[in-house]
Amino acid sequence: MIQLLQRQPSEFVGLSGIEYFRFEEDFIEQNVRCIPMIVRFKMDAVGIKLKLAEWSRFSVTERRKLAVSNCSTIEELSDYRNCLAQLVVKYTGIGPAYMDIDNDPAWANLYEIPRMLDDRAGDLGVGISLSQWRQLTNLQRFALIKLSRPGHESRNFVKALMEFGIKV
Repeated sequence: MIQLLQRQPSEFVGLSGIEYFRFEEDFIEQNVRCIPMIVRFKMDAVGIKLKLAEWSRFSVTERRKLAVSNCSTIEELSDYRNCLAQLVVKYTGIGPAYMDIDNDPAWANLYEIPRMLDDRAGDLGVGISLSQWRQLTNLQRFALIKLSRPGHESRNFVKALMEFGIKV
């Protein structure tokens, strides 16, 4: 008899002080929950690329700390970068992979919807107006851009659009 295992909700569901999206509950790869958008957003801000294998080694407490830590001021960005780098070294014995920091990210532009996102939405017959784009939070805009990149499943993109109030 086959027994179905019920998935437990992520440790980020209901975590105070962060934006966590319902569609992220579907992000499971290699039996590990993917890095939540709030952490990916902060990783981009500090220029560190984290592999899922590295993320999966962090304790729940460490992952939650990365999710809730402030990452806005120069000092907070520096602290976050150092903390994340130390965790990678702690669990892998080597330093993290660094990437360039985009000082003009597409999600921050409230005057233009990125072409890749507009094209992806258009492929699904969805139009995102500039007014809708501007009403989204920074993290919602970031998530839509990430989900519109080649290689992401359309179902998560569609779920995000619906969760953010964009008619599909």
